[in-house]
Amino acid sequence: MRTTGRQIYSATGIALVLSIVPTQADASELSAGISLGGIRAGTTTRLAVGPHAGISWHIKSNITLKVHDLFSVMPPIQIGGAGVYNSTAVALGYGWKSGDFSAGPSVAFYFMPACGSALCGHVAGMAAGAHAQTNVYVAGALGVSVTANVDWVGGSSLVLPGYVSVLVVVGPVRRWSIK
Repeated sequence: MRTTGRQIYSATGIALVLSIVPTQADASELSAGISLGGIRAGTTTRLAVGPHAGISWHIKSNITLKVHDLFSVMPPIQIGGAGVYNSTAVALGYGWKSGDFSAGPSVAFYFMPACGSALCGHVAGMAAGAHAQTNVYVAGALGVSVTANVDWVGGSSLVLPGYVSVLVVVGPVRRWSIK
């Protein structure tokens, strides 16, 4: 795996945001769930399933700061074999009584099967990207979460030169409030 200056700057930015997380926020929330969806890298879409978790701080009324982690597995039942994708995001959002929405930068680590226009194979590495998530709570603390990530993968890969990956997953979510 090769690290570029852009990736180091992204990691430094995430560390800086985490260092200024308010320690005296009005309230915090934990959320966790299981998601199912698809990831597209190159010309094929693959099944992705896995857990996700997040913590958010209410920094101003309904404005939140959220740290979210999504771990997805591409099961080996598909052509090309198994793969993994882990994305961590720091996002600003808006929360209300029965839900929240957040968006922000993310960093992903991946090892996954992918196909370009001429070659298929596994790609592995670290990628900067963008993350968006919405949670809607329909039965108290239980709800539905929809997450989308776009990451710039491939780089100098012969399989995916300059492509992006897009992951969209949906699944149940549970939240816990911390006062």
